Amino acid sequence: MAKQQDWKKLLKADPTDWLLEEADPGVRYLALRDIVNADEKEIKAARRKAHREGPIALILANMNPEGWWVRPGFGDMHHFKGTGFSIISLAQLGGSIEEDKRIGTACSYYLDHALTKGGQFAPIWKPTGTAHCLQGDMLTSLMDLKFKDKRLDIAYEWMARTVTGEGLPKRLNADGFDAAKGGPGPYRYLRRFEGPIFACTTNKHLSCAWGGVNVMMAFSRLPKVGRTSLIEQAVEAGLKYFFSVDPSTANFPGERAPEPNFRWWKFAFPVLPSDIIKLAESLTALGYGGDPKLAKTLDLILSKQDENGRWTLEYVDHKHKMWVEYGSQEKPNKWVTLRAMRVLKQAGEQM
Repeated sequence: MAKQQDWKKLLKADPTDWLLEEADPGVRYLALRDIVNADEKEIKAARRKAHREGPIALILANMNPEGWWVRPGFGDMHHFKGTGFSIISLAQLGGSIEEDKRIGTACSYYLDHALTKGGQFAPIWKPTGTAHCLQGDMLTSLMDLKFKDKRLDIAYEWMARTVTGEGLPKRLNADGFDAAKGGPGPYRYLRRFEGPIFACTTNKHLSCAWGGVNVMMAFSRLPKVGRTSLIEQAVEAGLKYFFSVDPSTANFPGERAPEPNFRWWKFAFPVLPSDIIKLAESLTALGYGGDPKLAKTLDLILSKQDENGRWTLEYVDHKHKMWVEYGSQEKPNKWVTLRAMRVLKQAGEQM
């Protein structure tokens, strides 16, 4: 990578004008905000339009006035039009409570129904069913949507413990509190993970890098000056894990298969399983865009640009199960291009 003023020189072509086309108000808004650094007045006007037209408007139009999608309650995370995934989609699209109060209603509703008192986001309203990927994704999304609630502090505290292992309980009660510290039962053993450093039962109790990326992304949303010592320890543990190998290989400790999953190198939007761009985004957002150990990862992202300066939508997950379709697979894609340019720009600023 190069210095801040030189990052665009590494591109085969500059696709900024393509991203700024009026026909795609959602992409245009984020390009003005994150790539062009336009003046505040222009950004606000674009944000307003993005919330009234396109994907954000469509998702919000399908929201129940109480704040849920499809069915009331905690939000079925197996349903890609449900409350949880709708909130995640809004965040990745640049949604903001400041622009539409309905987003705040949805965030409040989700916390009321899916966050236990112990700080676990539970997809089936059982704190023992929490998972690193869900915890990180939901915290990142709520922070990006500008949602503020003291309960998020408890959720961050829980997430930090799952990384460091400090005070991590083995059994929880229905409210998500440690059985060893008392409180009403019954108690249940943690199902999704049993140890620190992103360990997950889905990965046979080994570290899950996909979930870890989501956790690190969520930590990056906290200003460094406001982090607790426990969160700082968790961030350091996560950095040690991800930089223990060349991140571009995705060959992180804990892989069960002979080779890492192919989806690491298949760029997607919206981002559900983590990919190499999201990995780079999380580490760059934490301030490590200029770290030499991330150089090959950034070079890999650059290498996937076509001759017109555009990136392809290489992987589509649950395409026909979401509110919006974001492009055709194996075709140049504005959303993926925006993601790639955003992380390259931010990394260039840290060189």
